[in-house]
Amino acid sequence: MKILFIHQNFPGQYKHLAPALAAAGHQCVALTLRVKEPTTWNGVRVLPYQIKRKQGQGIHPWVTDFDTKVIRAEACFHAAMHLRDSGFTPDIIVGHHGWGETMFLRDVWPKARIGLYCELYHLANEEHLGFDPEFQSDSTTLDALRIRLKNLNNLVHLQVADAGISPTQFQAGTFPPEWRQKIEVIHDGIDTDLVTANPEVRFALPDGSEVTRRDEVITFVNRNLEPYRGYHIFMRALPRLLRERPNAKVLIVGGDDVSYGARPPKGQTWKQIFIDEVRGQIPTPNWQRVHFLGKIPYDQFIKLLQVSRVHLYLTYPFVLSWSLFEAMSAEAAIVASDTGPLKEAIRDGENGMLVDFFDGDGLVEKCCALLEDAEMRRSFGQAARKHIVQNYDLRSQCLPRQMQWVDHLAGLEPQPIRD
Repeated sequence: MKILFIHQNFPGQYKHLAPALAAAGHQCVALTLRVKEPTTWNGVRVLPYQIKRKQGQGIHPWVTDFDTKVIRAEACFHAAMHLRDSGFTPDIIVGHHGWGETMFLRDVWPKARIGLYCELYHLANEEHLGFDPEFQSDSTTLDALRIRLKNLNNLVHLQVADAGISPTQFQAGTFPPEWRQKIEVIHDGIDTDLVTANPEVRFALPDGSEVTRRDEVITFVNRNLEPYRGYHIFMRALPRLLRERPNAKVLIVGGDDVSYGARPPKGQTWKQIFIDEVRGQIPTPNWQRVHFLGKIPYDQFIKLLQVSRVHLYLTYPFVLSWSLFEAMSAEAAIVASDTGPLKEAIRDGENGMLVDFFDGDGLVEKCCALLEDAEMRRSFGQAARKHIVQNYDLRSQCLPRQMQWVDHLAGLEPQPIRD
């Protein structure tokens, strides 16, 4: 088959699926913003597209998000037309529609089957929109209207998708029934052969020292340090955690930008805002045991998880991070927020501990309980890895199911273009 991948940051979620399909003999091509020149990656021909139009001026702020997606969709459409005119006609198109890129591709190739990565449908109910009162605006009614408009992209793509794929039941469950009947839940997959426990691991710190499994290491990981992933809760718990555990070293991974949610006041970062909030409560000797690592290479990230005695993970009711499953695969002992996405990953008291998202004292107490009990850590860690291997292993579970999903997609009757 001829397969076209669409992802603004290719390979993204397709880093395993695309090479596997290419290795199986399919002709795979990808359109992406990530490269500037045509290249080949793991058997996939990767082609750039470029955004030339600027975002419109004077548009209503509630539709700014959709305007950005239409701009990307238009740019991808022109690249697709050029690809079609060069003689390439895909049998199937596999894309992440979250950035809008796939919006007009059925107009280019009406007979192609289109399968979309369904990451999230934005919900304006209290569990989602009103989850964290600290960062709510003054008008929840207006916020609900704004959030509803964020689904314009999802609604347009309902007429595009022949099938969908979503990594977790929670994420799939955010979509309405007319979407849900198209979606199969298959995780992106965890390479459990690579991400595994290593009792001999050594992790280098920025000051030149090292930590090993003999050290009391607590880890906290975000792509970017921000409230959506509970950074503010974690930081407010940090003064007590450092007092309670005088030998602990706290390793924090994450950038200074924003991946999700509201941006901080202009000229500031959420990282520094909450450092400033708690720094006066932490004596300098304790603060010296806190290490902000920024964003680190993946091989170092694995070592970080392997050296962790307790891994803390907090999130709003939102997309579940790969890092949680990777920590579980490395047999880390997990303390996580008792929010919707965690329900299918952590069974409280069996393969980790759950705590109310807003309960900083509870987070400290459960972390300390695990640090005091090596047998509990061992039991939770082994159970966590077993859960990942049985349900999310890349080679035995997820990739074969993704390949089957592609075969299923190829057999569908493509939807007609509808106005």
